[in-house]
Amino acid sequence: MINTDARSIARHFEDAEHQAMPHQLFTLVFPMNTAKSHVLLGMKKRGFGCSKYEGLGGKVELDESIDEGAIRELNEESGLLATRFEKHGMLLFYYEDNPVAMEVHVYLVSDYMRDVVETDEMRPEWFGINELPFAQMWPDAARWWPHVLRSEKFVGRFWFKADKLTIAHEEFSCVESFSF
Repeated sequence: MINTDARSIARHFEDAEHQAMPHQLFTLVFPMNTAKSHVLLGMKKRGFGCSKYEGLGGKVELDESIDEGAIRELNEESGLLATRFEKHGMLLFYYEDNPVAMEVHVYLVSDYMRDVVETDEMRPEWFGINELPFAQMWPDAARWWPHVLRSEKFVGRFWFKADKLTIAHEEFSCVESFSF
C-alpha cells in the first residue's frame, strides 16, 4: 500500500521503503508563554500515552487540513484557540509491530485566546521551557526539544521496538521549510 494521502509531506523525507507504508497523520501542539518562558503540556488521562506528559494534539480528520487539525485538537484538549502558530517539525515514528507509520506535525503557538481548561483527555500544565519533565514523556522528546528551543525546523525519524518505548534507531535533520 502506498501512502496516498495528499496532505502527507513525509514522502519528501523518506526512503522508498518507508514511503510505501501507510501513514496516519497527527499533530503535536505547544502553546508558548514567552513572557514567562513557559510551555503548555498535557498529562494524558486515557488512551495511547496515558500517564505521560506530551504536547497537545492528536489525529487529523479526513476532512481537514493538518493546520486545521492542530487548531481543533488544541481547543479540544485545552480550551485554547490558537491565533498565531507555526509548524516547526515533523516526526515520523515506525514501530516493529505496526505497519502504519505515524506522521506527526509539530507546532508552536505564540498567540492564543481563552483560558486553559482540563478536559476528559488531558490535564494541561505549564512548565518552564528548560524544565520539561522528560522522565514522564515519550523517550524521543528529549532528542528533538532542543531544536524547538533554537527555533529550528526539523525532521526526526524514530524506529521503536515492539515495547513502544525503546528507540532502536533515529535520524535527525534540520530543514529550511515544510512548503512543497
